[in-house]
Amino acid sequence: MINLSEKKPPKKIGLLPLCALVISSSIGGGVFGLPSDLARAAAPGPVIIAWLIVGFGILMLALSLNNLLLKEPKLEGMFSYAQKGFGPFAGFISGWGYWLSAWLGNVAFATMMMSALGYFFPVFKSGQNLPSILLASVLLWCLTYFVSQGIEGAAIINMVVTIGKLVPLFVFIVTAIILFDGHLFTQAFWDNVGSHFVVSDVMQQIKNCTMVMMWVFVGIEGASTLSARAQKKSTAGKATMFGLISLLAIYMLISILPYGYLTRTQLADLHQPALLYVFAQMVGPWGGYLIGIGLIVSILGAWLSWTMLPAETILLMAKQKLLPKYFGKVNRHNAPTFALVMTAFLVQGFLFTLLFTSRAYNFAYSLCTASIIVCYILVAAYQIKYSYQHLNVKGNRAQLMIGVFALVFEVVGIWMAGIEYLLLCLIAYLPGIYFYGKARQENGCAVRLSHKEKLVTGLLTAGALLSVGLMFTGGISL
Repeated sequence: MINLSEKKPPKKIGLLPLCALVISSSIGGGVFGLPSDLARAAAPGPVIIAWLIVGFGILMLALSLNNLLLKEPKLEGMFSYAQKGFGPFAGFISGWGYWLSAWLGNVAFATMMMSALGYFFPVFKSGQNLPSILLASVLLWCLTYFVSQGIEGAAIINMVVTIGKLVPLFVFIVTAIILFDGHLFTQAFWDNVGSHFVVSDVMQQIKNCTMVMMWVFVGIEGASTLSARAQKKSTAGKATMFGLISLLAIYMLISILPYGYLTRTQLADLHQPALLYVFAQMVGPWGGYLIGIGLIVSILGAWLSWTMLPAETILLMAKQKLLPKYFGKVNRHNAPTFALVMTAFLVQGFLFTLLFTSRAYNFAYSLCTASIIVCYILVAAYQIKYSYQHLNVKGNRAQLMIGVFALVFEVVGIWMAGIEYLLLCLIAYLPGIYFYGKARQENGCAVRLSHKEKLVTGLLTAGALLSVGLMFTGGISL
């Protein structure tokens, strides 16, 4: 694996290819579970409203990332914006949250892949029994080995993964449009009982959708990074906007069209990955095979990339003295071996805990989304700070408002999605703070934590203890 700082300058590309890269980099395994996940959360009317709200919020975040990428091209890693704007401890908080999100996302990938294999081999159908976890463990360590050999950027892998993602989704959308039943779609448009619009009930359903929708946009920061490859700087924002609109259209169609083929109750009762079973009912077993193969290829590619991502984040944090030097240890292929192995052991341990939870996939992606939102909040905050400090520069007043919208969306989003998942993530921050203190000591600081950092650590510890207490009392169910 090649360090970000040592990569050759990327080849400049035009608007349409860049838009395609934006779409491909953002679509992962979550889209294949949307029909069932959202049917449990809401009727089609609230789902449409929720998509528009989440789509706008994510667009504000992506535009903020794109602006900072262009204004601060020397900064490396998502956490560097927090570090530049609010100090090293904020950078650590952001980077550790991003790392948590990356490897927790791999747990979600593992459970979804095993469920997809269950369509071909029933022993894996639940995605969280012992055979599933053992096979997922084998794949985990194989991918870790491959990344340690520096092969994660192979062009052929990216090409196959892109085809595996987009072709089955396109076939499904076309078929679902042809078979769409408008009467079935509208008979329970606002709720599960009737067609009446009740504000409080609709708002609750929108809230129920938030975590699912934010999960499928995790990775949108990769889209903004790809936008830096545009032939002209003015193309970057256009590519981000067009790409996100296309993503929103794909997600909306895949999640809404099934309401015109099955009832909400039928959709909610489907096994994961729901898209596989919907399409199998539409066209027969071959439809399930098509979606299943596409999903497996897609997740393998995403899992490969996201095996590299948490290790690369830890490597960059070590380089920027936010973690001890040994976290940045690399092998002869320049791959961060310590970070890779540590991350793999954590994923392995989490996989075995899935034997004791009934909603493994939902639990994993909820934790993944909650932890990365911390990073997104700090990005939006730095967008606001940077734009305010440069208000005299043309366009920065608009960028300031974009940052405000992004920050409000992320803060409200984590509250709506479930603050309990954020509290659970705080438990994982405590060992990280110990390593942060070790890094400060290693770099000659007189104290491990400043007074302000101790105060923040106290608040994080209180939140972590609260989450433990809620788990024991049943306030948080796993």
